[in-house]
Amino acid sequence: MPTRPPVHRTIEAMQAEADAARAAGRRLVLVPTMGALHDGHLALVREARQRAGGDGHVTVSVFVNPTQFGPGEDFEAYPRTLDADLDALAEAGGVDAVFAPSAGVMYPFGLPPWVTVSVRDLDRHLCGATRPGHFEGVTTVVTKLFLACRPHLAVFGQKDAQQLAILRRMTAELGFGVELVGHPIVREPDGLALSSRNRYLSDEERAQAVVLSQALRAAEAAVELGERDAAAIRGTMEAQVAAAPLARLQYAEVVDADALQPVDTLSPERPSGGRYLAALAVYFGDTRLIDNTTLMVRDAG
Repeated sequence: MPTRPPVHRTIEAMQAEADAARAAGRRLVLVPTMGALHDGHLALVREARQRAGGDGHVTVSVFVNPTQFGPGEDFEAYPRTLDADLDALAEAGGVDAVFAPSAGVMYPFGLPPWVTVSVRDLDRHLCGATRPGHFEGVTTVVTKLFLACRPHLAVFGQKDAQQLAILRRMTAELGFGVELVGHPIVREPDGLALSSRNRYLSDEERAQAVVLSQALRAAEAAVELGERDAAAIRGTMEAQVAAAPLARLQYAEVVDADALQPVDTLSPERPSGGRYLAALAVYFGDTRLIDNTTLMVRDAG
């Protein structure tokens, strides 16, 4: 079995390794995760290794962050598989350190935290509309991870597109000096986006969960055929999801890719520059899955 990467449990230990790597002139890259690693996470690690370069330093953080879970969400049930995660990272290779703190380390003055970070307006729609406080929890913990791991660059998955847009704005606004890279969504052969929550699905739910990617492909096809009315595109996605008996749609939205605000008509003009995000959240039983795609409009349709 390949050797596992070293694990740091305290901020001080993680900062000491990061500071030493920076002093040696190495490029530091961070992959933030909540663990329960799958092939999608490992694709982020490979991206991080490539971006770090041969003499760079890659850290993977593993922390199930309590502040981004709302009441009634699956914080207690969320899979915690650190031993298996370390084995997977050892097998994948290219990881120099794992930062796996406890909640007490990350929030030493207790919960809710006394100090938080928030980004206004970008959390009003999509997941933010039904998960109040979620993105404040995300921006707060990522700020803490940046301070602990000292990265030059961080890699995030595009599946959490709203999260990535919010983190880009936060990073630019606060001047962290950290470059953010979004890695394309990694999918199963049938199109289902990889997610740690997929393990919650029954066999029948798993078979029907492909409806998310099918709905997004239908939205792409509609735009390619000249549809520019956002309500019609949403209707196309909603109809596709409705064809899966076990699916319960939470939202199907089309928003400006940068501002994350709903639009009435897709246009190649500013402010989006022709880039829009089609996004879905769908429940199968108690399991909530999300997916998205970028819609490009280069003409008036």
